[in-house]
Amino acid sequence: MNGIGQTLKEAREKKGLTLDDLQQTTKIQKRYLIAIEAENFDALPGDFYVRAFIQQYAKVVDLDGDELLAQLEEKTGIKAETPVAHETTTRTEAVRIEQAEKNDFLGKLMNYLPTIIIVIVVVAILGTIYVVAWGNHSKNTESQSSSSQTVSVSSDVKKEKSSASTSSAKKTASSKTPSAKKKSAASTKQTIENVSSEGSKFVYDVKNAADKNKLELSVSGSAAWSSVSSNGSQVWQGTLNDGGSHTVELPESTTTITISLGNSNSTSLKLNGKKFDYKKENDTLTVRTITLNLK
Repeated sequence: MNGIGQTLKEAREKKGLTLDDLQQTTKIQKRYLIAIEAENFDALPGDFYVRAFIQQYAKVVDLDGDELLAQLEEKTGIKAETPVAHETTTRTEAVRIEQAEKNDFLGKLMNYLPTIIIVIVVVAILGTIYVVAWGNHSKNTESQSSSSQTVSVSSDVKKEKSSASTSSAKKTASSKTPSAKKKSAASTKQTIENVSSEGSKFVYDVKNAADKNKLELSVSGSAAWSSVSSNGSQVWQGTLNDGGSHTVELPESTTTITISLGNSNSTSLKLNGKKFDYKKENDTLTVRTITLNLK
C-alpha cells in the first residue's frame, strides 16, 4: 500500500497539477508540499501543520482527508483533530498566512522607499524645467508673431482669412470624427480566442476589450476559491459559497488578467457582461490558471 505522501503525489499528477499550482491554490509553501510527499513530517512547523496541510492538499486533489489523517495517526501517532477544532485552526492558519504576506509586502516596500523618493524628486525637477522652458518658448513665439504683424498688416489679413478657412475645415472634419468612431466602436465585438494550453494553464487573447474591464465570478453547486490579478498584481481573492457571485473592476492600465480557480467545475465567468466559456478547452480539470491578454 502506498504511503500518504506517495498517494497525494499520484493524485496530484493524475490531475495534471504541479507543485507550483498546488502552492498557489492552497497557499502552502512549496518546501512543505515537497516534505509532505516525501513524508518528511519533521520539516513542518508542528503536528497541527502536518494535519492541516495534509487535509488541504487532499481536498484539492479530491482525496478523503480524514482517511489520510487516520493513516497518519496509525503510522506516526499524530492524532487527527475533531472537525470543529480543525475548522477553527485552519481559519487561524489562513489569517496567519495572510498577515505574513502583508508584512512581507510592507517590508519590501520599505526597502524600496528611498529609491522611490529619489525618483519622485528627479521627476519633479525635470517637470519644473520643462514648464519653465515651455513658458519661455511661448513668449518668444508671441513676440515673433507680434513683430510680423507690424511689418505687413495686409499679409496678416490674408493669413487670418486662410487660417479661418483651415480652422473651419478642421472643425468640420473633427465634428465628423466622433460619429465615425462611434460607428466603428459599435461594429466591433469582444472576442476571446485560446492561443495555448499546457496542463492546467490556459492562455487567451481578448480582442476589442473595453478600456476598463469588469470580470464577474459566480459559483453554483459548491463553494469555490478564486483569485484575480492585474499585470501580475493580485486585486482580489476569496471563497464564494453556492449561489454567490463577485464582480472585479480591473484598472484601466490592465493588459493582462490572471485568474486562478480552485474549483472550476462550479465557477462561471463573464468578461464585460459576456459569458466566457473557458471549460470547452478541458472540462475535466478542477484547478486551473487562466491568462487573458487584452488586445
